[in-house]
Order: sequence, then structure tokens, then C-alpha cells
Amino acid sequence: MILKWLKNSGPGPLIAAAFIGPGTVTVCTLAGVGFGFALLWTIVLSIFATIVLQEMSARLGIITQKGLSEIIKTEIKHPVFKFLAIGLILSAIVIGNAAYEAGNITGGVLGLETIVGNPSFEIGDFSINILSLIIGSIAFILLYIGNYKVIEKALISLVILMSLAFLITAIITKPNILQILKGAFIPKFPKDSFLTIIALIGTTVVPYNLFLHAALVKEKWKTKNDLQFARKDTIIAVILGGLVSMCIIISAASIQSEDVKNAADLAKGLEPLFGSFAKYFLAIGLFAAGITSAITAPLAAAYVASGCLGWSSNMETKKFRAVWIIILGLGIVFSSLGIKPIDIIKFAQVANGILLPVIAGFLIWIVNKGSVLGTFKNTILQNILGFLILGISILLSLATLNKVFSLNVF
Repeated sequence: MILKWLKNSGPGPLIAAAFIGPGTVTVCTLAGVGFGFALLWTIVLSIFATIVLQEMSARLGIITQKGLSEIIKTEIKHPVFKFLAIGLILSAIVIGNAAYEAGNITGGVLGLETIVGNPSFEIGDFSINILSLIIGSIAFILLYIGNYKVIEKALISLVILMSLAFLITAIITKPNILQILKGAFIPKFPKDSFLTIIALIGTTVVPYNLFLHAALVKEKWKTKNDLQFARKDTIIAVILGGLVSMCIIISAASIQSEDVKNAADLAKGLEPLFGSFAKYFLAIGLFAAGITSAITAPLAAAYVASGCLGWSSNMETKKFRAVWIIILGLGIVFSSLGIKPIDIIKFAQVANGILLPVIAGFLIWIVNKGSVLGTFKNTILQNILGFLILGISILLSLATLNKVFSLNVF
């Protein structure tokens, strides 16, 4: 079954690769260390919400053969609202992804550093990390080739590597299966867990994935008869990504230490308890998570910019390449020099926090338009699920604003 899915897979694994980045790994690590298995149910909820929204996005892309940003630009008629919507999308996705790209590359570097150390060289007052340049170069080569099938195969391979690495790490810790099931299906709200719950949802239900999915499905599928394949692809890939997140939480739950702040600390913490193999598996998983997100974030930014600005979405065009090169370049510079772009990341958090309910709202509105999707518009059940998720995303938005600006909303 898995081999058959891999043969017929579409952009689903790329979507999973995009949301399992270093940020997700870190949040899941902190959730496991702080609350054990108690928040596993949050990942189950997130998987469900992601499948619902990504199915809408994929259906929109296949039926219209257009990207989400293109359709938003076309369907919003009022010039002021159109300007505001395009401005918000461009700033949140393009600038936001540029900020997060440094984190993606740094995450991959942390994984490698756990195994090979920290090779660097000095230029004047700056210390340049060689591993950042290596990871950035790999991402650049794959994106510059400009062939969707090559990128797809590379990312599928990395997703499989990442999944096996985190799964093996979780198995090594010999968790209690009954406790895992309780954590996954019985919601609990431990003290001081609210922001962690919101963060777990926010790292899985990712705004830029809705744009990326609609843009990529038309590279693979062209007719309404392909919808069944797209749905299977989405469901399997998102569940796989969710299981990876759960494995990270399970692994982290075996370490009861306040010194664990990220996945690199977790890798070191596992070594004395479970041997060096645990450290290596987790490090490989973190490397794969970093490099997959380092590829998908610039790609998503390029698709969004192309759709909003009316450019061709052909991967080989100069304008398309210019966008992802800028995003990737900024990520490499910030990561290799050790610069932490705090203000930009703060802006990205705010913009993405606002963007998720806005884009979820746009998506639900568009997939209900018969003029866009005809008989493939949302059913009543899909709308009920969609509005339920929209409510959760509004909660996420408020929590993000509260965290960044200390508004004391919660």
C-alpha cells in the first residue's frame, strides 16, 4: 500500500515536509518535556483540521488550475479590499518566510552539529557556519533545477528519512502504549499548557501550505477525475506528518529535564539514557526537517508572489526564481552569521497569526462559490467542519497577538 502511494503520490508529502520544520520539532519537544503525553490530542485535532483545509485547497487548485492567491486577487472586486488582502498575503508569506527561513536552515544545522560538530571559519569579526552554507546550497540546487518531479522525489526521500528517524527514536524510548492512546484521544488541559496547545495547532495548520498546495496540485493533476487521488494523497501525507509530530512528543516525554529547550538538547539528553543511536536518529530527523522546510518555504513564497503580482508561476522564469533566491539567500546569511532577526520574526508571527483566519475565511468563501467550483463547491458537512476550524484559527490568532504583545487576553 505504502509503495503504491509513493508511486502515485502528489504534493502531499511536500505539504507534510513544509509543516514539519524545526519550529514544529521545537514546539513538540517542549510539549513532550513539559507535559508528557497529555497534549497528543492536540496533534490529532491538528491533523483533522489540516486535512479539511488542505483538501479544500487541493480541490480548488485541480478544478480551477489556478493558485489560491490568483483566485483571491480575481474574486475580490473592491479595489481597497483587494489591495489590503494582497498586501497582507505578500507581507505575511514572503517576508514571513524570509524570517523563518533562517530558522529552517539553523534547524538543519543543529541536527548536523550534533553529529559532526560546528565547523566554521572567520572573516573579519564574523564567524561563518559552513553547515549553513552546505544546507543552503543543497536547497538552492534543487530549486534552481526548476523541475517539480525532481523536487518532489527529493522531498519524499527526506520525509521518509525524517519519519523513520523520529519513529525509531520514539520506539527506542519504550513508551507506554496505553498512556499514548489516552493522551491522543482524551483531551486534557494541564496548568500553563494553553499557549503550547495553540502553538502545536499553529505549527501544523500553516497558512502558506494552503497556497503551496493549490499551486502544486496542478503540476500533478489536471482533471476532476484526479480529485480522488489528491484526497488520498493529502490524507495519507498529513497523517504521516502528524505521526512524526507525535513521535517527537513521545521521545521528549522520556526526558524529565528543564534543560531541554530544543531538539538538539533532546538529542544530547537521550544519549545517556538510550545510547548514542537515539542521539543520531533524532539528529538525522532534525536535519531532514530543517532542509525540507528550507526548500518549501522559498517555493511557497515564490508561488504566492507570482499569483498576487500576476507573474507566471513557471519555476524556471526569472521573476519566480528571483523571489525564492532572495528568501533562501536571507536565510543563509542570517543562519551562517548567527544573526537572529528578532524583529522580523516578531512581525512574521503577528502577520501569520492574523493571516490564518483570514486565509481560512477566504478559502471557505471561495470554495462555496458555484461560479468558481461549480458542482465541486463545499457540501454542508464540509462547511460545518470548515467553520469549526475557522473558529479555532481565530483563537490561534488572538493567542499569537497576546504572546507577541503581552495583551493579557488569556
